[in-house]
Amino acid sequence: MRITADTNVLVRAAVLDDPPQAALAVSLLRDENVIAVTLAALCEFAWVLGRGYRWSGSRILGFILTLLRSANVQVDRPAVEAGLAMLTRGGDFADGVIAYEGRRLGGEVFASFDRQAVELVAAAGASSYLVGASAT
Repeated sequence: MRITADTNVLVRAAVLDDPPQAALAVSLLRDENVIAVTLAALCEFAWVLGRGYRWSGSRILGFILTLLRSANVQVDRPAVEAGLAMLTRGGDFADGVIAYEGRRLGGEVFASFDRQAVELVAAAGASSYLVGASAT
């Protein structure tokens, strides 16, 4: 089969906290011909593991890299790499994806209320704007 993996399948395969579901998820991810993993699923995945399961950024990074090394997994690689770069610098995976996708769609400046995200995007060489900050 050629499937699209929902976030809950990725989470079960990563955390192994429900043995029957984890076994099914791992088997599915290992055995199917094509596993499409959307950006939305990866953003949710990183958020759930970081906030809900208190996983570190490096642990989340490790699981996503394992997915990327699987021959049957298909992702938007440049967008995922942008998310991983943000995660590596201590930010949120989703912020990296959002900044990348925004540039791809024609946005010139990443705008956010999240100071850390703005600083990390700027440190990566892209234009960013902290919404509500006074100009100096």
